[in-house]
Amino acid sequence: MGVLIGLVIAIGCMLGGFVAMGGHLVVLWQPWEFVIIGGMGAGTFVMANPMKTVVDTGKASLDALTGKVPKRKDYLALLGLMHALIRELKTKPRNEVEPHLDDPANSEIFKAYPDVAKNADLVLFICDYARLILIGNARAHEIEALMDEEISGYRKDRLKPYGAVTTVAEAMPALGIVAAVLGIVKAMGALDQSPQILGGLIGAALVGTFFGVFMSYGVLAPFAIKIKTIREKQNHVYIIVKQSLIAHMSGAVPQIAVEHGRKGISLADRPTIDEVENATVTGGAQREAA
Repeated sequence: MGVLIGLVIAIGCMLGGFVAMGGHLVVLWQPWEFVIIGGMGAGTFVMANPMKTVVDTGKASLDALTGKVPKRKDYLALLGLMHALIRELKTKPRNEVEPHLDDPANSEIFKAYPDVAKNADLVLFICDYARLILIGNARAHEIEALMDEEISGYRKDRLKPYGAVTTVAEAMPALGIVAAVLGIVKAMGALDQSPQILGGLIGAALVGTFFGVFMSYGVLAPFAIKIKTIREKQNHVYIIVKQSLIAHMSGAVPQIAVEHGRKGISLADRPTIDEVENATVTGGAQREAA
């Protein structure tokens, strides 16, 4: 919603100011200039990126438009799952915990938190490191270093759409100049026409420069920042898992371990201690009773 509101403000002020200065909106309607610039931008985008990144950019754009980031309830669900899993790791023998990690789709722990379970990458991350901890030969600092390395890799992959859109944004002013040059070439072929016709052709050519600069700094660059912000927030769930599991390896009881994870949540979305307790200790007891 914020993206759409921002676009309405930017475009409304731009066009409103142009009209207020005495400009005519019909002059700005140059569809073939838009086709040239948009087509070249799309072509260079596809040329510069593997198809996986192209598809992921579409998903990232949709997430940015809808503001798809973890909410308080999502953090509570993740902390609840971590509490239940850490409790199993601390109190149950290896042969009883391994089935949850080997087949999370049929695990009662993961099935109790469907919103977390549908994130396949996050579930794999949790199970992989819980399995390493269960083996018992790794040290906390070794596991933490390995987690940091993998989280860094996740971050790089998840931010590829941001880099791809930023690259196109940086190219847009130059692509606008290309469209403007083509328009000037067309105008040069009409030097024998009246000044009114020639002026219209030159004005149409300059619209290409305007459109390229506006798309770069007014649309694509801020939209790329929005994609980055959304992806950073989505990636933060791995930090919460890391902090909870490392706290467990350091000897913390389940409730203290998830408190380490809770502290990794931004203040705006961080649930209170009481909310976490209701979602873990009290909620867990109710689920077991059921």
